[in-house]
Amino acid sequence: IGGGVIVIPVLLPVFAAQGLSADVAMHVAVASSLATIVVTTASSAHAHWKLGNIVGRALPWLMGGLVVGSFSGAQIAAAVPGRTLKIIFGGFVLLLALRMLLAGQVPPGRVMPAPPLVTTVGALIGTIAGMVGIGGGALIVPFLAWAGVEMRKAVGTSAASNLCVAIAGTLGFIVAGAGETDLPDWSTGYIYWPAVGGITLASVFMAPLGAKLASRLPARLLRRAFAAFLVVVGLKVLAG
Repeated sequence: IGGGVIVIPVLLPVFAAQGLSADVAMHVAVASSLATIVVTTASSAHAHWKLGNIVGRALPWLMGGLVVGSFSGAQIAAAVPGRTLKIIFGGFVLLLALRMLLAGQVPPGRVMPAPPLVTTVGALIGTIAGMVGIGGGALIVPFLAWAGVEMRKAVGTSAASNLCVAIAGTLGFIVAGAGETDLPDWSTGYIYWPAVGGITLASVFMAPLGAKLASRLPARLLRRAFAAFLVVVGLKVLAG
């Protein structure tokens, strides 16, 4: 899953301690989260491409919708008050937790929808991802699985798609924050580069550890534990 569900709740109290207003802090946290995904997703997308884990027939149509949606989602998020954006983020995290708990087996015989529908779904996913500052994998993988794509290729295609979401969303927040006067130093638009650099550097070392733990834990336990974690995060953001 995109790291935004962890990055954003961690950044908010840090920004509050730095004196940022609640409105600005939420926008900077969401924007900086998307910027970190650009770096962390690039290597994953390249690896999946070399391994052949990309559904080529769907990727261009999906990417087209994701780029438009994520750029637009960043503009929408920038226009929404910070408190409202926190409610949207917290609600999305709680819905994601519910989906993880209730996820079942995909019925056999599903096929990839027509390209216009794939692009439309990509635009919707991109808009949500751009607004809440996460990679689109939490929504792209279930969609591709629903369309009959095997899980390995669904994850690989999602990784490549996430790169488009992150780049377009980051550019969207740079444009949207160009006229903001209350941003901290070392910012470009709503992107706060010290946060992006610190999180990206730490992720390079810690992400492999998370992957190893995930491969050793039972899938059902991992899913339930992470769903419980998402509930805590969602409620904390809503209460904060």
